[in-house]
Amino acid sequence: MKKTPFCATSTLDEQAMFQTLGIAGFDELFAAIPDGLRSDVLDVPDGLSEMEMMQHIRKIASKNSTNLVNFCGAGFYDHYIPAAVNALSSRGEFYTAYTPYQPEASQGTLQAAFEYQTAICRLTGMEVANASLFDGGTALFEAIMMAMRTTRRNKVLVDEGVNPIYRAMLRCYTQNLSVDYQEIALSKSGIADRAAYAGVIDASVGAVVLQNPNFFGCLDNLTELIDSIHAVKALAIMSVYPMSTSLIETPGAMGADIVTGEGQSLGLPLNFGGPYLGFMATKKEYVRKMPGRIVGETEDAQGRRGYVLTLQAREQHIRREKATSNICSNVQLCALRAVIYLSLLGREGFMDVGRQCMDRASYAWHKITKIPGVEPLFNRRFFNEFAVRLPKDASTVVSALVDQGIAAGFPVGRYYKDMDDVLLISFTEKRTKEEIDIMVAKLESALKA
Repeated sequence: MKKTPFCATSTLDEQAMFQTLGIAGFDELFAAIPDGLRSDVLDVPDGLSEMEMMQHIRKIASKNSTNLVNFCGAGFYDHYIPAAVNALSSRGEFYTAYTPYQPEASQGTLQAAFEYQTAICRLTGMEVANASLFDGGTALFEAIMMAMRTTRRNKVLVDEGVNPIYRAMLRCYTQNLSVDYQEIALSKSGIADRAAYAGVIDASVGAVVLQNPNFFGCLDNLTELIDSIHAVKALAIMSVYPMSTSLIETPGAMGADIVTGEGQSLGLPLNFGGPYLGFMATKKEYVRKMPGRIVGETEDAQGRRGYVLTLQAREQHIRREKATSNICSNVQLCALRAVIYLSLLGREGFMDVGRQCMDRASYAWHKITKIPGVEPLFNRRFFNEFAVRLPKDASTVVSALVDQGIAAGFPVGRYYKDMDDVLLISFTEKRTKEEIDIMVAKLESALKA
């Protein structure tokens, strides 16, 4: 088959096409549309050449501050990404791959997804994982729906320590569904309020949503609370920051039934908001209630190992009313990047990254809390993130430091009442001692100004 190179159409080409169609110009293609339904309000400028377009885009992009020293977190983290992650995930056979419906032609993609599932199970301490979801927030919503299908109860309790961005998504997705949605305030110590839960956990509850570390970075052993959830035959859902599982107790070890999270920290750049990666893992007994695709390992007639899509109760495969989800498409390329990242680091490397994050956060905590007027919001153990109360409005301080090349953290007052002076600060292995010292000095200076 002869390959024809791409060439833009010329005016003569257009005239030849019009002649073939028997029309005078483009406008005649829309003649069937009544005048009242046509819109003349679109003011679309003339097209640009490739060179002009690139110059225009670069001019717009130059307005973004991409060289800030980043201390923001709040669910999305600035981790180092090995060059091999980009190199391998950009290979054509991976980069252009979509859903592997034909296993005989998709063994590489299927095996990558299978290995990804295995990695997620090991990180979370769970028995089975699916082949990825859109992002951490929609994965959490999917977990709620999965729990309601399992328990046949529609009451859901959500801890206030769960990422407020996720909670906003949950409220949006559940507002027109038969979900009795209730949020439980944090305790004064910054963790899940055991006394508050004791008063509301009963036989009407289908699921309880928790997060560890929570939004404020506080670590909590949720084993006893999860035991009380199981006592009324409800399911415990836990959202987790995957990097923290390098050192802290896994959700599976605490007894969680469904675990979700945002996988952006596993080899995905921040990239102005996406694309991101939602992961989900659960116990084997609930696997048939799980949304999305699951890749299984099998053997062919000759005993050779192979991989196939197995449980996939999506609306594309079964009747819509029986589908587990309508928004559960997997993000195959993002999941591939995650498993490449984890494979490159290995177990010891992954734990080393976790130690570096924790060490840098501990060093910074001791420096920042010595600044006059700055106090820790909660006196709790943390992984790589903590919140402090400032003597000034946090948004004002952040804006001042951005002008000096530092993204100093996340102003919590954006989502929590009476916390306009609270700043959430995050540290990854990328932040050096020198950068932390400079940030502390500039923070102190901004508070004095």
